[in-house]
Amino acid sequence: MTEPILLPASDPTLDIRSLPKVSLHDHLDGGLRPETIIELAAAAGHELPATDPVALGQWFRESADSGSLERYLETFDHTIAVMQTREGLIRVAREFVEDLADDGVVYAEIRWAPEQHLSGGLSLDEAVEAVQEGLEAGVDAVEEGGRLIQVGQLISAMRHADRAMELAELAVRHRYNGAVGFDIAGAEDGFPASRFADAFTYLAENQFPVTVHAGEAAGLESIRDALVHGRALRLGHGVRIAQDIDVEFDAETEEGADGAAGQETDAEVGLVSIGQVAAWVRDRGIPLEICPSSNLQTGAITSFGEDIEAHPIDLLYQTGFQVTVNTDNRLMSGVTLTGEFELLADAFDYDLDDILELTMNAVDAAFLPLEERDALAAYVTDGFNQARG
Repeated sequence: MTEPILLPASDPTLDIRSLPKVSLHDHLDGGLRPETIIELAAAAGHELPATDPVALGQWFRESADSGSLERYLETFDHTIAVMQTREGLIRVAREFVEDLADDGVVYAEIRWAPEQHLSGGLSLDEAVEAVQEGLEAGVDAVEEGGRLIQVGQLISAMRHADRAMELAELAVRHRYNGAVGFDIAGAEDGFPASRFADAFTYLAENQFPVTVHAGEAAGLESIRDALVHGRALRLGHGVRIAQDIDVEFDAETEEGADGAAGQETDAEVGLVSIGQVAAWVRDRGIPLEICPSSNLQTGAITSFGEDIEAHPIDLLYQTGFQVTVNTDNRLMSGVTLTGEFELLADAFDYDLDDILELTMNAVDAAFLPLEERDALAAYVTDGFNQARG
Protein backbone atom coordinates (compact mmCIF):
# COMPACT_ATOMS: atom_id res chain seq x y z
CA MET A 1 0.00 0.00 0.00
CA THR A 2 1.29 3.46 -0.90
CA GLU A 3 1.93 5.68 2.09
CA PRO A 4 -0.07 8.94 2.10
CA ILE A 5 1.83 12.08 1.21
CA LEU A 6 2.20 14.38 4.21
CA LEU A 7 1.30 17.96 3.44
CA PRO A 8 3.39 20.71 5.02
CA ALA A 9 1.59 22.40 7.88
CA SER A 10 1.76 25.75 6.12
CA ASP A 11 0.07 24.32 3.00
CA PRO A 12 -3.24 26.19 2.54
CA THR A 13 -5.02 22.88 1.89
CA LEU A 14 -4.28 21.72 5.44
CA ASP A 15 -6.74 23.01 8.01
CA ILE A 16 -4.86 23.03 11.33
CA ARG A 17 -7.98 24.20 13.14
CA SER A 18 -9.69 20.90 12.32
CA LEU A 19 -6.87 18.84 13.85
CA PRO A 20 -7.46 17.53 17.41
CA LYS A 21 -5.27 19.52 19.79
CA VAL A 22 -4.31 19.47 23.46
CA SER A 23 -3.96 22.61 25.61
CA LEU A 24 -2.03 22.39 28.88
CA HIS A 25 -1.25 26.04 29.67
CA ASP A 26 -4.22 28.37 29.25
CA HIS A 27 -5.34 30.79 31.98
CA LEU A 28 -9.06 31.16 32.63
CA ASP A 29 -8.74 34.87 33.37
CA GLY A 30 -6.73 35.34 30.19
CA GLY A 31 -9.28 33.92 27.76
CA LEU A 32 -12.46 35.94 28.17
CA ARG A 33 -14.49 37.24 25.26
CA PRO A 34 -14.40 41.07 25.08
CA GLU A 35 -18.20 41.14 24.78
CA THR A 36 -18.51 39.17 28.00
CA ILE A 37 -16.11 41.47 29.84
CA ILE A 38 -18.16 44.49 28.80
CA GLU A 39 -21.46 42.97 29.91
CA LEU A 40 -20.13 41.69 33.23
CA ALA A 41 -18.29 44.96 33.92
CA ALA A 42 -21.49 46.95 33.40
CA ALA A 43 -23.30 44.74 35.89
CA ALA A 44 -20.46 45.03 38.41
CA GLY A 45 -19.95 48.77 37.96
CA HIS A 46 -16.35 48.25 36.87
CA GLU A 47 -14.86 50.85 34.54
CA LEU A 48 -13.08 49.55 31.43
CA PRO A 49 -10.60 51.28 29.11
CA ALA A 50 -13.04 50.71 26.23
CA THR A 51 -16.66 49.60 25.90
CA ASP A 52 -16.59 48.50 22.28
CA PRO A 53 -15.63 44.82 21.89
CA VAL A 54 -13.19 45.42 19.04
CA ALA A 55 -11.53 48.37 20.77
CA LEU A 56 -11.34 46.51 24.07
CA GLY A 57 -9.75 43.47 22.45
CA GLN A 58 -7.20 45.72 20.78
CA TRP A 59 -6.44 47.43 24.10
CA PHE A 60 -5.69 44.11 25.74
CA ARG A 61 -3.38 43.04 22.92
CA GLU A 62 -1.49 46.34 22.79
CA SER A 63 -1.09 46.49 26.57
CA ALA A 64 0.21 42.94 26.68
CA ASP A 65 2.61 43.42 23.77
CA SER A 66 5.03 45.56 25.76
CA GLY A 67 7.96 43.25 26.38
CA SER A 68 7.32 43.40 30.12
CA LEU A 69 5.82 40.55 32.13
CA GLU A 70 4.78 43.02 34.84
CA ARG A 71 2.76 45.17 32.43
CA TYR A 72 1.40 42.03 30.78
CA LEU A 73 0.02 40.93 34.14
CA GLU A 74 -1.63 44.31 34.75
CA THR A 75 -4.22 43.56 32.07
CA PHE A 76 -5.70 40.94 34.36
CA ASP A 77 -7.04 43.62 36.70
CA HIS A 78 -10.00 43.99 34.35
CA THR A 79 -10.71 40.33 33.66
CA ILE A 80 -10.46 39.31 37.30
CA ALA A 81 -12.74 42.20 38.29
CA VAL A 82 -15.63 40.69 36.32
CA MET A 83 -15.08 37.17 37.70
CA GLN A 84 -16.12 37.75 41.31
CA THR A 85 -19.58 36.20 41.31
CA ARG A 86 -20.83 32.66 40.87
CA GLU A 87 -22.74 33.67 37.75
CA GLY A 88 -19.70 35.41 36.27
CA LEU A 89 -17.42 32.44 36.88
CA ILE A 90 -19.93 30.01 35.41
CA ARG A 91 -20.36 32.07 32.26
CA VAL A 92 -16.65 32.66 31.73
CA ALA A 93 -15.83 28.98 32.24
CA ARG A 94 -18.58 27.80 29.90
CA GLU A 95 -17.56 30.16 27.12
CA PHE A 96 -13.91 29.25 27.65
CA VAL A 97 -14.65 25.60 26.87
CA GLU A 98 -16.79 26.49 23.86
CA ASP A 99 -14.04 28.68 22.42
CA LEU A 100 -11.44 25.94 22.90
CA ALA A 101 -13.65 23.44 21.11
CA ASP A 102 -14.16 25.89 18.24
CA ASP A 103 -10.37 25.89 17.91
CA GLY A 104 -10.20 22.10 17.67
CA VAL A 105 -9.03 21.47 21.23
CA VAL A 106 -10.17 18.06 22.51
CA TYR A 107 -8.44 18.08 25.89
CA ALA A 108 -7.59 21.10 28.03
CA GLU A 109 -6.27 21.83 31.49
CA ILE A 110 -7.54 25.24 32.52
CA ARG A 111 -5.56 27.04 35.19
CA TRP A 112 -6.78 29.77 37.46
CA ALA A 113 -6.23 31.15 40.98
CA PRO A 114 -9.40 30.86 43.12
CA GLU A 115 -7.93 33.20 45.76
CA GLN A 116 -8.30 36.08 43.28
CA HIS A 117 -12.06 35.62 42.98
CA LEU A 118 -13.36 36.09 46.51
CA SER A 119 -14.19 39.80 46.70
CA GLY A 120 -17.83 39.12 45.83
CA GLY A 121 -18.30 36.94 48.88
CA LEU A 122 -17.52 33.50 47.47
CA SER A 123 -15.48 31.03 49.47
CA LEU A 124 -12.61 29.15 47.84
CA ASP A 125 -14.71 26.02 47.56
CA GLU A 126 -17.68 27.91 46.13
CA ALA A 127 -15.44 29.50 43.50
CA VAL A 128 -14.06 26.11 42.42
CA GLU A 129 -17.57 24.67 42.29
CA ALA A 130 -18.80 27.58 40.16
CA VAL A 131 -15.98 27.16 37.66
CA GLN A 132 -16.58 23.43 37.53
CA GLU A 133 -20.27 24.01 36.85
CA GLY A 134 -19.34 26.31 33.98
CA LEU A 135 -16.79 23.88 32.56
CA GLU A 136 -19.29 21.04 32.62
CA ALA A 137 -21.92 23.25 30.96
CA GLY A 138 -19.39 24.05 28.25
CA VAL A 139 -18.59 20.38 27.72
CA ASP A 140 -22.32 19.60 27.45
CA ALA A 141 -22.83 22.41 24.92
CA VAL A 142 -19.93 21.16 22.82
CA GLU A 143 -21.30 17.62 22.87
CA GLU A 144 -24.75 18.86 21.87
CA GLY A 145 -23.06 20.39 18.85
CA GLY A 146 -21.66 17.01 17.84
CA ARG A 147 -18.08 17.45 19.11
CA LEU A 148 -16.07 16.16 22.06
CA ILE A 149 -13.86 17.90 24.59
CA GLN A 150 -12.52 16.93 28.01
CA VAL A 151 -11.35 19.53 30.52
CA GLY A 152 -9.87 19.76 34.00
CA GLN A 153 -8.95 22.49 36.47
CA LEU A 154 -5.41 23.38 37.46
CA ILE A 155 -5.67 25.16 40.81
CA SER A 156 -3.07 27.93 40.96
CA ALA A 157 -1.70 29.70 44.02
CA MET A 158 -0.35 33.22 43.59
CA ARG A 159 3.28 33.29 44.66
CA HIS A 160 3.17 36.68 46.36
CA ALA A 161 0.06 35.89 48.45
CA ASP A 162 1.63 33.11 50.55
CA ARG A 163 -1.52 30.98 50.56
CA ALA A 164 -0.01 27.99 48.79
CA MET A 165 -0.81 25.45 51.50
CA GLU A 166 -4.41 26.57 51.68
CA LEU A 167 -4.70 26.31 47.90
CA ALA A 168 -2.95 22.94 47.84
CA GLU A 169 -5.47 21.60 50.32
CA LEU A 170 -8.25 23.08 48.19
CA ALA A 171 -6.94 21.32 45.10
CA VAL A 172 -6.72 17.94 46.83
CA ARG A 173 -10.18 18.46 48.27
CA HIS A 174 -11.58 18.84 44.73
CA ARG A 175 -9.55 16.11 43.05
CA TYR A 176 -12.80 14.22 42.34
CA ASN A 177 -14.64 17.36 41.34
CA GLY A 178 -12.62 18.48 38.35
CA ALA A 179 -9.24 19.47 39.82
CA VAL A 180 -6.48 17.57 38.03
CA GLY A 181 -3.35 19.46 39.13
CA PHE A 182 -1.75 22.30 41.06
CA ASP A 183 0.31 25.28 39.95
CA ILE A 184 1.96 28.40 41.33
CA ALA A 185 1.74 31.53 39.22
CA GLY A 186 2.37 35.27 39.36
CA ALA A 187 5.67 37.04 39.94
CA GLU A 188 8.32 34.37 39.43
CA ASP A 189 11.46 36.35 40.16
CA GLY A 190 11.93 36.57 43.92
CA PHE A 191 9.26 34.00 44.76
CA PRO A 192 10.87 30.59 44.20
CA ALA A 193 9.07 27.29 44.68
CA SER A 194 11.15 26.66 47.81
CA ARG A 195 9.11 29.39 49.50
CA PHE A 196 6.18 26.97 49.41
CA ALA A 197 8.02 23.71 50.07
CA ASP A 198 5.53 22.57 52.70
CA ALA A 199 2.66 22.83 50.22
CA PHE A 200 4.55 20.83 47.61
CA THR A 201 5.39 18.19 50.21
CA TYR A 202 1.70 17.97 51.08
CA LEU A 203 0.80 17.53 47.40
CA ALA A 204 3.44 14.83 46.95
CA GLU A 205 2.17 13.00 50.02
CA ASN A 206 -1.29 13.04 48.44
CA GLN A 207 0.02 12.03 45.00
CA PHE A 208 -1.42 15.16 43.41
CA PRO A 209 0.27 16.34 40.19
CA VAL A 210 2.16 19.63 40.07
CA THR A 211 3.23 22.00 37.32
CA VAL A 212 5.20 25.12 38.23
CA HIS A 213 5.59 28.40 36.36
CA ALA A 214 9.37 28.54 35.97
CA GLY A 215 11.85 29.65 33.35
CA GLU A 216 9.72 32.56 32.11
CA ALA A 217 10.56 35.68 34.12
CA ALA A 218 13.53 34.00 35.83
CA GLY A 219 16.23 31.62 34.67
CA LEU A 220 17.92 28.34 35.49
CA GLU A 221 17.87 28.70 39.26
CA SER A 222 14.10 29.13 39.15
CA ILE A 223 13.80 25.98 37.07
CA ARG A 224 16.11 24.04 39.36
CA ASP A 225 14.11 25.23 42.37
CA ALA A 226 10.85 24.16 40.73
CA LEU A 227 12.25 20.69 40.15
CA VAL A 228 13.83 20.24 43.57
CA HIS A 229 11.44 22.02 45.95
CA GLY A 230 8.33 22.20 43.77
CA ARG A 231 8.66 18.58 42.66
CA ALA A 232 7.34 19.77 39.30
CA LEU A 233 6.19 17.14 36.85
CA ARG A 234 5.93 19.87 34.18
CA LEU A 235 7.42 23.32 33.74
CA GLY A 236 5.08 26.20 32.98
CA HIS A 237 6.83 27.89 30.06
CA GLY A 238 10.30 26.58 30.98
CA VAL A 239 11.65 28.32 27.90
CA ARG A 240 14.76 29.67 29.64
CA ILE A 241 16.04 26.13 30.01
CA ALA A 242 17.60 26.95 26.64
CA GLN A 243 20.06 29.18 28.53
CA ASP A 244 21.67 25.90 29.63
CA ILE A 245 22.32 24.88 26.03
CA ASP A 246 25.32 26.05 24.03
CA VAL A 247 25.48 25.78 20.26
CA GLU A 248 28.78 26.46 18.51
CA PHE A 249 28.69 26.84 14.76
CA ASP A 250 31.57 26.01 12.46
CA ALA A 251 31.66 26.45 8.73
CA GLU A 252 31.91 23.07 7.07
CA THR A 253 32.38 22.34 3.40
CA GLU A 254 29.80 19.96 2.06
CA GLU A 255 29.54 18.28 -1.32
CA GLY A 256 26.84 19.71 -3.53
CA ALA A 257 23.48 18.03 -3.72
CA ASP A 258 24.23 16.61 -7.16
CA GLY A 259 27.57 15.19 -6.01
CA ALA A 260 29.39 16.86 -8.89
CA ALA A 261 32.98 17.92 -8.47
CA GLY A 262 33.38 21.59 -7.78
CA GLN A 263 29.79 21.93 -6.57
CA GLU A 264 30.65 22.64 -2.94
CA THR A 265 28.88 24.95 -0.50
CA ASP A 266 29.60 26.23 2.98
CA ALA A 267 27.10 25.10 5.60
CA GLU A 268 26.96 25.85 9.30
CA VAL A 269 27.10 22.80 11.52
CA GLY A 270 26.13 23.24 15.15
CA LEU A 271 27.83 21.46 18.02
CA VAL A 272 25.31 21.26 20.87
CA SER A 273 26.39 21.14 24.51
CA ILE A 274 23.68 20.59 27.12
CA GLY A 275 24.20 21.66 30.73
CA GLN A 276 23.31 19.72 33.85
CA VAL A 277 19.87 21.24 34.52
CA ALA A 278 18.83 21.04 30.88
CA ALA A 279 20.06 17.46 30.64
CA TRP A 280 17.99 16.50 33.66
CA VAL A 281 14.87 18.05 32.15
CA ARG A 282 15.43 16.52 28.71
CA ASP A 283 16.62 13.07 29.75
CA ARG A 284 13.72 12.55 32.13
CA GLY A 285 11.15 13.87 29.71
CA ILE A 286 9.93 16.70 31.92
CA PRO A 287 7.44 18.51 29.66
CA LEU A 288 7.83 22.18 28.79
CA GLU A 289 4.59 24.16 28.47
CA ILE A 290 5.87 26.66 25.93
CA CYS A 291 3.70 29.59 24.83
CA PRO A 292 5.45 31.14 21.77
CA SER A 293 3.59 34.43 21.31
CA SER A 294 3.33 35.09 25.02
CA ASN A 295 7.07 34.50 25.42
CA LEU A 296 7.71 37.21 22.84
CA GLN A 297 5.33 39.66 24.50
CA THR A 298 6.61 39.24 28.04
CA GLY A 299 10.28 39.38 27.11
CA ALA A 300 10.90 35.79 28.21
CA ILE A 301 13.12 35.14 25.19
CA THR A 302 14.84 38.53 24.95
CA SER A 303 18.26 36.94 25.45
CA PHE A 304 17.67 34.85 22.33
CA GLY A 305 16.14 37.46 20.03
CA GLU A 306 13.08 39.57 19.34
CA ASP A 307 11.09 37.61 16.77
CA ILE A 308 9.57 34.17 16.49
CA GLU A 309 12.48 32.87 14.38
CA ALA A 310 14.75 33.49 17.38
CA HIS A 311 12.50 31.58 19.78
CA PRO A 312 14.41 28.61 21.23
CA ILE A 313 11.39 26.33 20.90
CA ASP A 314 12.82 24.78 17.75
CA LEU A 315 16.22 24.25 19.37
CA LEU A 316 14.50 22.51 22.26
CA TYR A 317 12.31 20.44 19.96
CA GLN A 318 15.19 19.39 17.72
CA THR A 319 17.39 18.41 20.68
CA GLY A 320 14.83 16.07 22.19
CA PHE A 321 13.01 18.05 24.88
CA GLN A 322 9.35 17.21 25.48
CA VAL A 323 8.03 20.44 24.03
CA THR A 324 4.32 21.23 24.12
CA VAL A 325 2.68 24.21 22.42
CA ASN A 326 0.24 26.42 24.32
CA THR A 327 -1.46 29.82 24.25
CA ASP A 328 -1.07 31.11 27.84
CA ASN A 329 -3.63 33.94 27.55
CA ARG A 330 -5.65 33.98 24.35
CA LEU A 331 -7.23 37.38 24.96
CA MET A 332 -4.05 39.24 25.87
CA SER A 333 -1.91 37.65 23.19
CA GLY A 334 -4.66 37.65 20.56
CA VAL A 335 -3.95 34.02 19.70
CA THR A 336 -5.46 30.59 19.33
CA LEU A 337 -3.74 27.23 19.54
CA THR A 338 -4.31 26.88 15.81
CA GLY A 339 -2.60 30.22 15.26
CA GLU A 340 0.38 29.22 17.41
CA PHE A 341 0.93 26.08 15.35
CA GLU A 342 0.60 28.11 12.15
CA LEU A 343 3.15 30.58 13.49
CA LEU A 344 5.63 27.79 14.20
CA ALA A 345 4.96 26.10 10.86
CA ASP A 346 5.81 29.31 9.02
CA ALA A 347 8.88 30.04 11.15
CA PHE A 348 10.40 26.56 11.26
CA ASP A 349 8.81 24.71 8.33
CA TYR A 350 6.98 22.27 10.58
CA ASP A 351 4.81 19.76 8.75
CA LEU A 352 1.95 17.54 9.81
CA ASP A 353 4.28 15.07 11.48
CA ASP A 354 5.82 17.81 13.61
CA ILE A 355 2.42 19.07 14.71
CA LEU A 356 1.42 15.52 15.59
CA GLU A 357 4.59 14.94 17.62
CA LEU A 358 4.15 18.19 19.54
CA THR A 359 0.51 17.30 20.18
CA MET A 360 1.40 13.79 21.35
CA ASN A 361 3.95 15.35 23.72
CA ALA A 362 1.03 17.20 25.28
CA VAL A 363 -1.06 14.03 25.43
CA ASP A 364 1.75 12.24 27.27
CA ALA A 365 2.11 15.18 29.66
CA ALA A 366 -1.59 15.44 30.51
CA PHE A 367 -2.52 14.96 34.16
CA LEU A 368 -4.73 12.00 33.32
CA PRO A 369 -4.71 8.33 34.33
CA LEU A 370 -2.78 6.11 31.93
CA GLU A 371 -5.90 4.55 30.45
CA GLU A 372 -7.37 7.95 29.66
CA ARG A 373 -4.12 9.15 28.12
CA ASP A 374 -4.07 6.07 25.92
CA ALA A 375 -7.63 6.74 24.79
CA LEU A 376 -6.78 10.39 24.10
CA ALA A 377 -3.69 9.37 22.14
CA ALA A 378 -5.78 7.05 19.96
CA TYR A 379 -8.37 9.78 19.38
CA VAL A 380 -5.73 12.35 18.40
CA THR A 381 -3.89 9.91 16.15
CA ASP A 382 -7.12 9.01 14.37
CA GLY A 383 -7.88 12.67 13.78
CA PHE A 384 -4.46 13.28 12.23
CA ASN A 385 -4.77 10.17 10.07
CA GLN A 386 -8.05 11.51 8.72
CA ALA A 387 -6.32 14.78 7.86
CA ARG A 388 -3.74 12.86 5.84
CA GLY A 389 -6.49 11.51 3.62
